[in-house]
Amino acid sequence: MYDYQMKTLPNGVRILSEHIPSLSSAALGIWVSTGSRDERSTENGAAHFIEHMLFKGTETLSAAQLAGRMDAIGGHVNAFTSKELTCFHARALKSHLHEALDILCNMFFDSKFDENDVQMERGVILEEIGMYQDDPADLVYERHSAAIYKGSPLARPILGKRSTLEKMTGEWLKNYKNSHYLPSKVVVCVAGSFEESILDEIADRFSSMEPGSPLKTKPALYQPALTLKRKATEQNHLVVGFPSLSVSSDRRFTLQVLSSILGGGMSSRLFQEIREKRGLCYSVYTSGSCYQDTGNFTIYTASNKETEQQALSAIRDVVDCFLQEGITAEELNRVREMSKASVLMGMESNTAHMNHMARSVLSGIPILTPDQIISAYDAVTPEDVLQLARDTFRWEQVSFSAVGKVAQEEEYRKALNVSAPDCIPPQTPPVCG
Repeated sequence: MYDYQMKTLPNGVRILSEHIPSLSSAALGIWVSTGSRDERSTENGAAHFIEHMLFKGTETLSAAQLAGRMDAIGGHVNAFTSKELTCFHARALKSHLHEALDILCNMFFDSKFDENDVQMERGVILEEIGMYQDDPADLVYERHSAAIYKGSPLARPILGKRSTLEKMTGEWLKNYKNSHYLPSKVVVCVAGSFEESILDEIADRFSSMEPGSPLKTKPALYQPALTLKRKATEQNHLVVGFPSLSVSSDRRFTLQVLSSILGGGMSSRLFQEIREKRGLCYSVYTSGSCYQDTGNFTIYTASNKETEQQALSAIRDVVDCFLQEGITAEELNRVREMSKASVLMGMESNTAHMNHMARSVLSGIPILTPDQIISAYDAVTPEDVLQLARDTFRWEQVSFSAVGKVAQEEEYRKALNVSAPDCIPPQTPPVCG
């Protein structure tokens, strides 16, 4: 049974709940529809910095006491920041859920933003930035995003930069939080086994939030781009990208099918052709980043300098054959079964239920039951997939990012068989089969 309830408080806070009585625990999350996308250039990194600071102690509890209280009930607490969302979440046994809620609320409402803690945590975040900069697989995506959304907050890193982080004080961070954590942007979600009294307590706690006027989100627009970064690595890390769908698009299930067939696993076309048949890489896969008003679809691989041009040419061939041939009934049936298994197995977790409900509401899309999700996948036709592929893989809109012992731009354009932006892209028919 999948049955959720939603209550909206007078100040705009939404409370989502789903009873799963067969479980012994519940997942609880406080979601805020704000992230790095809502920052000005001088504020870059603020949302993520605040996420860190909420774990550093409140007016009455130290960071160690907060951690000790959660450990004492055998629970787990964590958080994350994305470009459009911030979430603080916990999981605990039904008998300890009120305690878990109290811990999260202490963090959410009463964090003190002590200046000494700010100084220390700034150092931690700078180390985190360094860690990601050292990882070429992360860096190639970060640079790709910065290039295709240049001029938009979506182009900026979630973690921020040293130059912006160094200017942030505890008082400034607290004021930023108060101006962005508005009740109309908050969703509190609980899924699992719980007493009704927990919902009353959530309503009581969050009714105190004062309404405000959310800042308008600056629109973002994908733009073709090419970015190269020299780095001493054993492999060159490569991302080929295209404009894609927003998070609420009606075609999102078709996109998932397309992605799975093209680069979603060991049976995918890219994996079979580029790794298994040609031995040009260890890893190759597709993925998508979907936002409120835009999105991008990417193909990633890593290859040594001697074979990267062949790998990119092979990617172009596989995509062009996909556009020419479409998909087979066997491929579609396989992906449908993969999707059904993923949905059903994923929904065995109360955390997955909590995430699904909250993300749906914050994205402005209906909360679908597992049966409805499976039906949506079953409704996808080969014609739907082919049409979306043709709408997506427009080589005049291609973007490219490379990190490693990179070659010249012209070599990558030649391998992908595309011209510079002001030229007409070549139209060379693929050799399929």
